[in-house]
Amino acid sequence: MYVDTHCHLYLPEFDQDRDAVLRRARAAGARWLLLPCIDAGCVPAMLRLCAGAPDLCLPMLGLHPTELPPDPSAQLSWMEQQLRAPGHPYIAIGEVGIDLHWDATRLAEQTAALRTQAGWAARWRLPLIVHSRDALAATCRTLLPFAPGLAGIFHCFSGTADEARRLLRAFPRFALGIGGTLTYRRSTLPDVLRQAVPLDRIVLETDSPYLPPHPLRGQRNEPANVPLVAARLAQVYEVPVSEVYARTNAAVRRLFPHLDLPREDRVR
Repeated sequence: MYVDTHCHLYLPEFDQDRDAVLRRARAAGARWLLLPCIDAGCVPAMLRLCAGAPDLCLPMLGLHPTELPPDPSAQLSWMEQQLRAPGHPYIAIGEVGIDLHWDATRLAEQTAALRTQAGWAARWRLPLIVHSRDALAATCRTLLPFAPGLAGIFHCFSGTADEARRLLRAFPRFALGIGGTLTYRRSTLPDVLRQAVPLDRIVLETDSPYLPPHPLRGQRNEPANVPLVAARLAQVYEVPVSEVYARTNAAVRRLFPHLDLPREDRVR
């Protein structure tokens, strides 16, 4: 049994067969599918999906760095109002961060938005789901003042062993999200994880519909593909797949203590 900590199943790529995708995830062993938000526009579809499968899908709330409008203040204000509402459904702040891969001209705006949303995570004690692409130093500088009060996930980690060590040391309550890129033939992640990352600091993810694992590259990704990532992690750490699930589920439980995960998945 596993948790896909990062999948965008509300996107149009799943409109034709979303129910079948959920059935395949259950059949593959998924216990929870955690849905990161991109912007305010995606929230209605995300909440409809979660309402239709409340025993499987759980929503987050956040503004993705590449989706910042010219003035993000209105969206951020609306999101903060949702978080202030008693009994809101959001289990984390995400997906947020800094992305300089496509456009490095909005670093200041992205940094300000990340700082605001990290403040929400600290204030309401919600995990922070961090996207960082070609911006690890800037992301860390922004988050370090919040580190004592933050827990969360560095989503889709793809850095070096030194970067992994620095992240895990500076943010002791964070885990690294590992998905399909681990399985690629030329990936450096297997060596990085062996050298620098305890299995206990990893959570599983797909980033569906993106980044499908080998041998499914070129296809749409979905949560039922998590076992391919888990199998590769078992090879990397030279442990049974059952231990990969137990330790990654334990990491999820530390981040989301109110999430129902069977006790038999606990590491003994």
